[in-house]
Amino acid sequence: MPLCLCASCFYLISSELQCFSEEVYAIQRTIKKEVEFKGKGLHTGTDTRVVLKPAKPNTGIIFIRKDLPEEPVIEAIGNNVVDSDRGTVLGASSVKIRTVEHLLSVCAGLFIDNLYIDVYGEEIPAFDGSAKELVDEIIKVGFDDEHIAKQIYRLKEPIFMKEGESLLIALPSNELTVQMTIQHNKTTNILQYKNIKITEENFIKEIAPARTYGFFEEIEELRSRGLIKGGELSNAIVITKDGIMNKEGLRFEDEFVRHKILDLLGDLKLLGADICANIIGIKSGHKLNLKFVKKILRLYQIDASQYLKIPDIGEEQLDIKEIKKILPHRYPFLLVDRILSIDGDEKIIGVKNVTINEEFFQGHFPNYPIMPGVLIVEAMAQVGGVLLLSKKENAGKIVFFMGLDNVKFRRPVVPGDQIIFEVVKIKLKAKTGVMHGSAYVNGQLAAEADLKYSIVDE
Repeated sequence: MPLCLCASCFYLISSELQCFSEEVYAIQRTIKKEVEFKGKGLHTGTDTRVVLKPAKPNTGIIFIRKDLPEEPVIEAIGNNVVDSDRGTVLGASSVKIRTVEHLLSVCAGLFIDNLYIDVYGEEIPAFDGSAKELVDEIIKVGFDDEHIAKQIYRLKEPIFMKEGESLLIALPSNELTVQMTIQHNKTTNILQYKNIKITEENFIKEIAPARTYGFFEEIEELRSRGLIKGGELSNAIVITKDGIMNKEGLRFEDEFVRHKILDLLGDLKLLGADICANIIGIKSGHKLNLKFVKKILRLYQIDASQYLKIPDIGEEQLDIKEIKKILPHRYPFLLVDRILSIDGDEKIIGVKNVTINEEFFQGHFPNYPIMPGVLIVEAMAQVGGVLLLSKKENAGKIVFFMGLDNVKFRRPVVPGDQIIFEVVKIKLKAKTGVMHGSAYVNGQLAAEADLKYSIVDE
């Protein structure tokens, strides 16, 4: 049976549950060893090198700009999308990585959950306009099943989004299927439809080889906007009023709609988890895909709050000014940004926003910045300290750590993450007690611990 992890819509799928029919990937997956690619970017026209590296469970898909001195990290999540004009662009501050959709589609179609992607440039190579080369090389090195349950997003209710003539619908299902319809009436009338169940085999044979396409009449206008500088007949299908310019012809009679499915799968990977749903798309492209992803993520955040059972916040919410009146900690060791709720002396919910400006990132793996586990536990304890010191009888006192038990770190915390802490009373005496703390990032349990403490006079 599914085990509810963080929301009414998210579940950990046990190995017995057939979510993907005969293609079941209920456990997390990475690659066995590094894979390197080189090529020209479709839009920038510059040569780029990309290295895929195995990653530990619960890492997710992480891009790293290795060509820059700070080697900034960008997580493949919908909230990091900064542009969707003729491709999907991820960004953090002023740093961007362009045209990530084909590589992310490969991660979706091959059910890869955890990956470090070192990028030596601003754009992922276009290759031949499809994902075939990426798939072929990854299959050569093979996969590493990590024996930890993965998250799968399973809908309870339909989700709908429409803009003009474009439409996306996601219906509850126990497998991932896509029904896509496209229509173009520019140079020539194109009407194509494809209905496919997404399994690894179907993706490799029927979706990955489908190439990107465009219309000859758009080329000049797109290049005037700084796009498709690297566009060639070797990496895209070009359509004219007389047919297609590519001498080799089409790989599939319906290659255009298959490529739209490829793009959609890549954009859906930005959910940060696999999805089981019947997706229906009509004339959908990156802009609508990514708005759809962000809508699902917003619903997910609501569900995560319901899981944590945060009561109506009202006047109980504390901002940083109120927290500083309660806790003695100060910069750089005050690790709580906001208190969302306090339920008497039973439970408290707090927030820590993790940014690249944290002092500890200067020395804690600068190339792969990860928040130290001890500081996650310290932040957790500070949230618990607010619970204790907010009581009138404890005003002006100090809470000290006395011990830690059952400490577990389940996923890394990186710049850009927001940690939600839930600290619950286990035992409480006049001057000592035990609390259980949990830290969540994007609804996933990142860390937990039993905290033993003592309350003393200042």
